[in-house]
Amino acid sequence: MPFDVEMIKKLYAIFPTRVEAARKLLGRPLTLTEKILYAHLWEGAATQVYERSKSYVDFAPDRVAMQDATAQMALLQFMQSGRTKVAVPSTVHCDHLIEAKVGSKTDLNRAVNESSEVYDFLASVSNKYGIGFWKPGAGIIHQVVLENYAFPGGMMIGTDSHTVNAGGLGMIAIGVGGADACDVMAALGAKNAQINWGKTYRKIKWMGCTQRCDFKSCRHTYCKRRNRRRSGIFWRRRNKHELYRQRNYL
Repeated sequence: MPFDVEMIKKLYAIFPTRVEAARKLLGRPLTLTEKILYAHLWEGAATQVYERSKSYVDFAPDRVAMQDATAQMALLQFMQSGRTKVAVPSTVHCDHLIEAKVGSKTDLNRAVNESSEVYDFLASVSNKYGIGFWKPGAGIIHQVVLENYAFPGGMMIGTDSHTVNAGGLGMIAIGVGGADACDVMAALGAKNAQINWGKTYRKIKWMGCTQRCDFKSCRHTYCKRRNRRRSGIFWRRRNKHELYRQRNYL
């Protein structure tokens, strides 16, 4: 699955304008990190100065990557967003449920047999919503994103701590939780991101729903998750590797 060339061209087309707007606003040259951050503001061109370690900013990442363990809940949440397709290019990588124990072939076959329900679920949802699916044995997520999806000046989030490996090609790549990945795939932006400007440090702080709602009709991720728990739809662990649904969710 090659990267989205048109998406990269679109970013590069607006990149100089947004960097110039931020430079005029700050009145000084920008670091590479600042250029990338200001170019990915959810609001578009910069209209205010963000303070290091104090400002909360909404971003519009270019890509989302998920590994097979964390993708399950992220996709369950996304399925309730009402969208028919992900808003940004997204991929699922099946590597974390493969336990290195005996040998590559033996370990892969065991993982496929033990976690077949998980893999079938991820493959089915990926196919339905236009998500790239890297099957078991196709590669390790942090190396795949570096070799196939990383590009200079881009911004990627992934539900894996090693997502930062994609930063080797000059992009900002950050590991996040499933709720943040769901928000980006549903075109809600990377919400409430606390930035330590200039140090490429970003801490996601989930604030929860701040409005009064009845949970059932609210589209906020926190409320959707709480509503699902109230409905009795949740996943339980059958063994070390496999999850199964208590109710028929699909």
